[in-house]
Amino acid sequence: MARFEREAPAVVPGWRDLLAGISVTLVLIPQALAYAELAGMPPIAGIYAASLPAVAAAIFASSPYLQTGPTALTALLTLGVAASFEVPGTPEYAGIVALLALIVGATRLLLGVLRLGRVAYLMSEPVLMGFTTAAGVLIFLSQIPNVADVVPPTRDVLGGAWWTLMHPGSWDPVALAFGLGTLAFLLLGRRWSSLFPSVLVVVVAAIVASRWIGYDGTVIGELRLTFPELSFALPWRVLPELLVGGVVIAVVGFAEAASIARTYATEDRQKWSADREFIGQGAANLVAGLIGGFPIGGSFSRSAINRRAGATTRWSGAVAGLLVLLVLPLGFLLAPLPKAVLGGIVMSAILGLVAIRPLMRLWRYSRPQFAVAMATASLALLLAPRIDRALLIGVLLSLVLHLLREVPIEVAVGWIPGEPAPSGPAADGAPDTRRAGELHLTPTGVLWFGSASALEEKMVDAVAAHADAARVIVHFEKLGRIDLSGAFTISRILSDLETAGIEVELEGVPPQSQRFVESVFLRDADAL
Repeated sequence: MARFEREAPAVVPGWRDLLAGISVTLVLIPQALAYAELAGMPPIAGIYAASLPAVAAAIFASSPYLQTGPTALTALLTLGVAASFEVPGTPEYAGIVALLALIVGATRLLLGVLRLGRVAYLMSEPVLMGFTTAAGVLIFLSQIPNVADVVPPTRDVLGGAWWTLMHPGSWDPVALAFGLGTLAFLLLGRRWSSLFPSVLVVVVAAIVASRWIGYDGTVIGELRLTFPELSFALPWRVLPELLVGGVVIAVVGFAEAASIARTYATEDRQKWSADREFIGQGAANLVAGLIGGFPIGGSFSRSAINRRAGATTRWSGAVAGLLVLLVLPLGFLLAPLPKAVLGGIVMSAILGLVAIRPLMRLWRYSRPQFAVAMATASLALLLAPRIDRALLIGVLLSLVLHLLREVPIEVAVGWIPGEPAPSGPAADGAPDTRRAGELHLTPTGVLWFGSASALEEKMVDAVAAHADAARVIVHFEKLGRIDLSGAFTISRILSDLETAGIEVELEGVPPQSQRFVESVFLRDADAL
């Protein structure tokens, strides 16, 4: 296998990283503005979240391609958690979001330091599939009022989208043209080249058109032309209430980053460390929280651009982050950009989250897993914007399904009858008897506390059906796993049999269960 391995990427940045960073920046700036809007934050927060946090991530990151910054899914999760505490767009809300970013950062940093990077793999594919599909639908629907430039009477995502669609008379035709034109242009741009800065082109064209026609709809407005500053003045009083939501964002938001980095590492036949990536993402979110940003993650679209632009080290992300800061003195140029354009950018970016075909394949492969995916998706739509709760329920459903599959346990019964006693009276004058036979019991399945009671019942029934058995042999070869509760159950059954005068024996104990069985039964290893 050594001949297939490639050298690890260099750690010294070169001109390719500079060009890749520039290419990423052209897409990052408009997306940062759009995702800030989605997260309920002012546009400047998107610039902050895309700048210095990317530099922090580059210092610790493992993947040379992963681009850290604002993402649609993380922005929606942020909105769902923070909006239950304060009204989006207010200074109080911004404080909640910044504190949430610190929780996300601390969680990821802790998981990385403790080498628990594998936690990113604990969520089942059906749960993630259903969740991301529902999230994609919600993100798309959340932008309908922005594209139509209307303010619905409700902050509910589904309710706001429905009200907008039912009141076409309130739509702004010019805003609609900007939003739908942006969506169409970006979808067509995907067919040309991933390096073509279609997002930048559409933003520049929209700014020029907005100035030219004197657009009077909702625009970004003047950005606060100040560089980010560290601040610890946050609403620490609500920290306990934000913990669960922050941990969910930390784990779920990392799943996308892990998938990107793992895929590229496999294609390039290079090593990749989930633990280091957790640390990098954690550091980035800590910085984002301290400078007035919001929770961030790894972007698939920008990472793909970075890789195809020729990036060779993780420092291309730092280049992109530093270049974003150069926008601050030029923020006045973005003032006339219609918010409908940002809505179109978000809509085009999240279409990849809607996994209709994979869900249909899941229906063919496993109906129970399909049910878990659809339950997660349905709950996300019903509980919006608190989709983090839907994900937790989906994970629990997945675990319950897994446990239910391990509950059934079967016991195969083998009976060897006793041999007839020699004809004629015994030497001591006792009457003729038959010697009782052997009862062989072979459990099949997984022996754990959930299946132990079923095993006990079936073994007792088998012994009762062969009341003349003098010897019971339990075969463990077909048990996939034995936990401590299962071992205690077996011990109790066999102890009862010995008390009843029946000889017992264990055979074929799996090596991975030897320790439990030896300690519970207090038998010599050779006897097993």
